[in-house]
Amino acid sequence: MSKVPDLVKRALLGRALRSAQQHEQLLPKRIALPVFASDALSSVAYAPQEILITLGIAGLAAYQFTPWVALAVVVILLTVVASYRQNVRAYTSGGGDFEVATENLGGNWGVVVASALLVDYVLTVAVSISSAVANLGAFVHIVGEHKVAAAIILVVILTVLNLRGLKESGMAFAIPTYLFMFGIFSMLVWGFGRLLMGADLQAETAHFEVRGEEMGVGGFALIFLLMRAFASGCAALTGVEAISNGVPAFRKPKGRNAATTLLLLGVIAMTMFCGVTALAYITDAKFADPSHGSTLIDPATGRDVSQQDPVVAQVAHTVFSNAPVMFGFVTLMTALILVLAANTAYNGFPVLGSVLAQNRYLPRQLHTRGDRLAFSNGIIILATAAGVLIYAYDADVSKLIQLYIVGVFVSFTVSQTGMVRHWNKLLATETAPAARREMKRARAINAFGLMMTGTVLVVVLVTKFTHGAYIVCIAMPVLFLLMKGIRRHYDRVAAELVPSGEDVALPARNHAIVLVSKIHKPTLRALAYARATRPSTLEAVTVAVDAQESRRLQEEWDALDVPVPLKILDSPFREITRPVLNYVKNVRRKSPRDVITVFIPEYVVGHWWEHLLHNQSALRLKGRLLFVPGVMVTSVPWQLRSSDRLKGRPEPVAPGASRRPPRAPSDQEGARPGGGIVSDRD
Repeated sequence: MSKVPDLVKRALLGRALRSAQQHEQLLPKRIALPVFASDALSSVAYAPQEILITLGIAGLAAYQFTPWVALAVVVILLTVVASYRQNVRAYTSGGGDFEVATENLGGNWGVVVASALLVDYVLTVAVSISSAVANLGAFVHIVGEHKVAAAIILVVILTVLNLRGLKESGMAFAIPTYLFMFGIFSMLVWGFGRLLMGADLQAETAHFEVRGEEMGVGGFALIFLLMRAFASGCAALTGVEAISNGVPAFRKPKGRNAATTLLLLGVIAMTMFCGVTALAYITDAKFADPSHGSTLIDPATGRDVSQQDPVVAQVAHTVFSNAPVMFGFVTLMTALILVLAANTAYNGFPVLGSVLAQNRYLPRQLHTRGDRLAFSNGIIILATAAGVLIYAYDADVSKLIQLYIVGVFVSFTVSQTGMVRHWNKLLATETAPAARREMKRARAINAFGLMMTGTVLVVVLVTKFTHGAYIVCIAMPVLFLLMKGIRRHYDRVAAELVPSGEDVALPARNHAIVLVSKIHKPTLRALAYARATRPSTLEAVTVAVDAQESRRLQEEWDALDVPVPLKILDSPFREITRPVLNYVKNVRRKSPRDVITVFIPEYVVGHWWEHLLHNQSALRLKGRLLFVPGVMVTSVPWQLRSSDRLKGRPEPVAPGASRRPPRAPSDQEGARPGGGIVSDRD
């Protein structure tokens, strides 16, 4: 194999890290905040906009409900943040909602939560990247013209950064996240300051009219529309759960640091969401989407002007009308933070995948770490799934957003139910008054969170089901069944591998068979090695594809006086694999208690194209012989000169393909959930 792939890998990902360096990848709070909170913080770029799109279905008059819908979203946001502060203190192993549900509600509920979160993490990447491209397109128009290609390129860049390791990606994302926060808070201070000074701020869409398919609705129809707008605005809550899955990445004390970071996230996200929504409302910014039943009309010309800039870009343009440089800064930082918002999923998905793999619900390859101590396989799977969604939905935020938040509110609701039961179990055994008071307070917070998130889940399902959420409602059960099937497979294999008395009994005899095609060095080495193993019986076997060649081989065999009998198998249809299989089965049938060892000479080559020219018959034979009970297959290599070029080279390893995660000391904080389900070696 060429060194080029390995050199490219090192250039992109950096040098490999030792397992002992894992502690160096832990994050302080100042880095953990941008790494895990970028998704929730970036929601100001699309959550207010989605509220306006939905209210616009009822026409301009429905915009008066914007502050009340936003206030309801803020109440839910603060409730979820308060609830999850209890979660991260109680469960620090990184299992998050999956661990809470599994330990308190049972394995099936844990898998339900896991399937919901896996779907939501993929959608987080797809929605955030698509929204980033839309915002960047408002400033760089060529990006808007090729939004799918731009979105996929951004996914690739983000994937490479995450494959370089958690700490390094965190350092790369911290500065842009803080710059985005600076830009938004500067916009809020500047905008409200100008309003207090008496400036008349009007958005570029202020004089347009919003026309919807359901103009003038009232009664139940209006209530349903408000519920739908509220459900769209709840996209601001996505990303909160990522901290509970990423607790192992924090420095000690992990639980306390994660809770502090979660509190900072809640306060900052609430302030930014309220501020942007308020400025959009005050400046009379409008946003419509014909595919969702609303259009923006220029009353002077009657022209449809629905291809407007995102709401954040409109607000920034209005507020910084006297400071255009800041408008460009906010727009670029908004696009950048939306790209980085996907990083929340890049940190949550691989960790959750690792926990699920530990518990045998996903392939165990997801539990292994790559060169840079990141869960590389999970990162690659997430990027691939998100890229497929972006391509399938043409990087359209309004289409993708309809699939969003269903999964996260399923996990919110189940997790809060599990936490209530968790506190109930602890209260049943706790006698200290101070501890009981603290537990009751925590239980009350989680119970309130359960009530609120359960209500939102019902609203989201009712209002978004026919608009695309049904796809998530199909994907989640499919994932659930897939994970249960994987767990059944691993359990079945483990049960089959449990040692029993008959497994240690020695075979009566060992019959050795050396496969021969012609007499050359590989054949002679295989014969010598087979003789060195001292089998009970030893014979060489060849297949007579051509009668003349078989006679010549027999004559040469006799002339060399090889001390091993040669048996020639007849093959009237010129097959090689079937005659060998039939012969081995016949020998096995005569002596069921014996073992048959088949020695196969193989060439070791140094170029990929040489694999196409050699060893094909050997591969087919090995593939079939592996399914024959009582048969052992031994490859006897013969190194060709071309293989010399690979001597001494380190073994190239695919990301996480053959590594095991560093074994944690016994007193390490946060043992994995479901302890004892699999061994460390698994």
